[in-house]
Order: sequence, then structure tokens, then C-alpha cells
Amino acid sequence: MKSDPKQAHLAREFKHDAPLINCRFDPTGKFVVATAEDRAVVRWNLEAESGEKLIFPKAHDSWARGIAFSKDGGTLITSGYDDTLIWWPVAAAKPEPIRKVKAHAGWIRTISVSPDGELLASAGNDRVVKLWKTADGTLVRQMEGHERDVYSTYFHPDGQWLLSGDLKGKVHQWEVATGKLVQTFDGKALNTYNGGQQVDYGGVRGIDLSADKKHLACAGLHKATNPLGAVSQPLFLRFEWETRKLIRSHVTEGVEGIGWGAIFHPEGYLIGCAGGKSGAFLLFWNAEEDKAFHKFKLPGTAREFDLHPDGIRVATAHFEKKLTITKLVAKAEEKKGEPGAA
Repeated sequence: MKSDPKQAHLAREFKHDAPLINCRFDPTGKFVVATAEDRAVVRWNLEAESGEKLIFPKAHDSWARGIAFSKDGGTLITSGYDDTLIWWPVAAAKPEPIRKVKAHAGWIRTISVSPDGELLASAGNDRVVKLWKTADGTLVRQMEGHERDVYSTYFHPDGQWLLSGDLKGKVHQWEVATGKLVQTFDGKALNTYNGGQQVDYGGVRGIDLSADKKHLACAGLHKATNPLGAVSQPLFLRFEWETRKLIRSHVTEGVEGIGWGAIFHPEGYLIGCAGGKSGAFLLFWNAEEDKAFHKFKLPGTAREFDLHPDGIRVATAHFEKKLTITKLVAKAEEKKGEPGAA
């Protein structure tokens, strides 16, 4: 089924007892997993009419931020602000941690799994990017070179490169086999330094590569006139992969907040998630235009989002203790009898 962002509509809503932080679909598309401010990891079954909510044991000593899956979808990995990585059985009726690894000094802000499923990348406030064996949690190598906290990681689809984005807006490209720093994309527009408050704010909050591997997108914020007061505007940068040249600064007129993530749809357009003072939005851009061709308003305040393997459903984690599922298709085209059809 072909998607149509202009026909986007809210299809399902799942509730929790605390504000949500992040969310991801598993590779099979059966589950959506979220993390929350009560230290919970929550799983909903999308194939069940009720959503069949399950809360994992609270194994992290702080909020969990990162969510990643093994290639086959059988294993969930979460990372916390408690410096720990935890492996879980995704579909278990009573999930218990498979292993725990003390991975970093301080917050782990991001984790990603390589295309072949063999490696897990992690990074955070200690400014070190690490690679682990997904199968057993063994440390493979670590890469140092970031001058500030690392907010995002992304494996190139061919598995040869790993990208990591930091607070200053720098995106380092590493050679996975050697740990060598190859080059850097300059997204300095995603960083604000306020001399009065003496604080850096912003950072590369999300990274993705287009299906044709020609464009790199980075999400974040700019125009942070009052960083500590969260007064800022979302910003999404588009680079040409081969030259590292910035070719688009996708703006979000009428929206205040943070650009939490950027995902290229398989059909070619870019999706961004923005949340903050103006509420929650899904934003859609074509490659040739700075301005979004569609802006979809969601209830509440968004923090993170993910695209389902079907290319139709979008999950959004909200501060208002809920997860929403948006469908990028006209209601008339939904399959009859599908759980949560609107």
C-alpha cells in the first residue's frame, strides 16, 4: 500500500503511568516498545485488539533512553542513563534480563545495531563511541574524537561506516573495521551557545540516510534564545553524502521545540518529529524544498518516533504518558478488521 502523508490520521493510542521517553518498532512489526520516566520498558502487541501491554522488570537504575533490536527481532537491547546496557527476550511472557553490561562512564544516550546484526554501537556523555558483539556483549573497540556529548548513532546500510552525532552538531564517520575517523559532517547550526546562561544546547538528535544513499539527514534545533527555558525551533539538515555539503535546511514554520528524529521513508520523502512548546508534529519534506509539504498535528508533546516496517504506521512517544500510532494513508484504504483500524 502506498503511503500518503496528507491523509495522515491518528489510529491508535496506548497509555502508560509515566511520561514516555523513546519508542521503537521491532523488526517483525508485531511489537512497539517504549521507555518511560518511571524506569519502565513497556511492550505493546500491535496484533492484539487491546494492545496487550506488558511492563518489563525495572532493571535499569535510571531512565532508559536507547532501544535497539537484534536483526531477527528476538532480542531487545536497552540503554540507560545508569551507564548500563541490558539484553532482553522480546516476546517472552515474563521477560527477565539476559545480560547486563556496564558500558560507559555516565549517561548512554544512543544505541544502534549494525545491518548484519552482529554489532551494537553505543555512545553518550563520556564522548566515547563503543562497538559490542550483539551476541554476547563483548567489547570490540572504542572510538574517541568527539569533544562533547554524543546524542545519536547510525550504521550505514552497507555496514562499513558508523556515524555518530554530538552536542556541537558534528557528525563523525567512522570505519567500523578499524575504528578510524574518516571524515566529519558539519551541522553546527544544530548547536546554540548561550553566554549568559553559559550553556550549550542542541545537538544531533537523529541521523538517517536516504534509500538511494545520496542524502544524509540530521535532526535537532536552532534559534535557542533561552536554552534553559526550552525556547527553540526544530531544524532538520540535509547533506549530500559524497561531498558532505549541506544542501537543505528544512525549516518548521509555526513550530517551537526540538527536532527529535529524522527518518527517510522508503518512498523518498523525509519525516521529522518535533515536540516542545507548540506541541507535537510529524513533518514531511521533499528533497527539492526547504519547507515541509505537510505538517500533521498530534495531541500532546512528542519526544521520539519510529516508522513501522510497513511504511504506513508511525509511533510517537509523548510526555503526556501515552504512545500514539499515526497512519499515513486514507482511512478508506485501511484493511477491514485490522486491529486498531480507524
